[in-house]
Amino acid sequence: MSSAHDLLLYIDPGTGSMLFAVLIGVFGALGYVIRMAWVKIRFKITGGKKDKTKSDKIPYVIFSDDKRYWMVFEPICREFDKRGIDVEYLTASKDDPGLSCEYKHVKSRFLGEGNKAFSKLNFLNASIVLATTPGLDVYQWKRSKEVDFYVHIPHSAGEIALYKMFGIDYYDAILLAGDYLVDHVRELEKIRNLPPKETAFGGLPYMDRIVERIKKSGPVPEHETTVLLAPSWGASSLLNKFGDKIISELLKTGYRIIVRPHPQSFVSEKEMIDSLMNKYPESDALSWNRDPDNFEVLRNSDILISDFSAVVFDFALCFDKPVIYTDTKFDKAPYDYWWMDEEVWTLGALEKIGEKVTEDNLEAIKEVIDDCLENPRYAEGRDEVRIECWKCCGEGAEKTVDYLVSKYEELKTKED
Repeated sequence: MSSAHDLLLYIDPGTGSMLFAVLIGVFGALGYVIRMAWVKIRFKITGGKKDKTKSDKIPYVIFSDDKRYWMVFEPICREFDKRGIDVEYLTASKDDPGLSCEYKHVKSRFLGEGNKAFSKLNFLNASIVLATTPGLDVYQWKRSKEVDFYVHIPHSAGEIALYKMFGIDYYDAILLAGDYLVDHVRELEKIRNLPPKETAFGGLPYMDRIVERIKKSGPVPEHETTVLLAPSWGASSLLNKFGDKIISELLKTGYRIIVRPHPQSFVSEKEMIDSLMNKYPESDALSWNRDPDNFEVLRNSDILISDFSAVVFDFALCFDKPVIYTDTKFDKAPYDYWWMDEEVWTLGALEKIGEKVTEDNLEAIKEVIDDCLENPRYAEGRDEVRIECWKCCGEGAEKTVDYLVSKYEELKTKED
């Protein structure tokens, strides 16, 4: 039992996050004042010679808040290395594959996990920072006064407005892969009275990389029909809405079933996942997949069942296979889409590339699966959606590095 003293010392996570942000702001301001004072003193001492703060500035920094985003940044790092341009890769995951990459021009460094990483980023001295992390200058991650330009690159196809609120507001530029995404950025800026950001088409480097791997991996070996159940996480996700009923119905189909929960589910929804894994243990008919790299499980599955998870587009557009999406009555409230009047683009795209399963037709899931596997209209829909959301197909890394190099040269010209 907690004592009154313990309760007085307790700080809830939300308050702790806020206090951390306040402390970082205070120390950041003090640090900036001290640095600027020292710059002025050094300027007088050296007679106006070049400021060391500028000479120590890192030209290009890539930040990844989780190891799973190496798939986004690896093609970009490879392109930097190919061009002989130095770049620093900073990560908040101690087992990030990027830490062991052998690219000559990529310097990788582990910053520490969580707040430790953000506390270092808040004092970073760099010209350009590229990141897929939303919420810059909203929570713990504050804009460093010594960083000239922040660029956001999405880590999936689909939406820019499906981040939690204010996810992209304080970036300087957004790299996108569809015209409709530019419209979404401009609408959010208008609603919130924000200055316009730069937008450029950077394609989807990680999806380009998936296609490369598919071509190199050759044909899929003969196997029984395999259904992959790969939901997102959170209140609107498939497993939260349907519970164990969907697993039960899938097992009745006689097909091989693979369940691959979102990695965050094992953290935020551990009790639910543990319960499902206990009720439906591994067997010849069902397996649970937690591979860090989802390539092989996607490659060896014939059809995917998901909700609003971005893996839907990886599976449909890269592997060119049909999907089934679930009617989870998606709630826009936590996301930037809540501010916008239009329908969620992803939901419209899903109608073109797959079939919806609901409470009403869940018991007929085998017939839905068979139709999706055989009906040619879903292949036509996949072609249409590719055109909408995958500009610069096959050129994502090149287009991204082209933009970053051009922006760096522009920033250097302004300094001179």
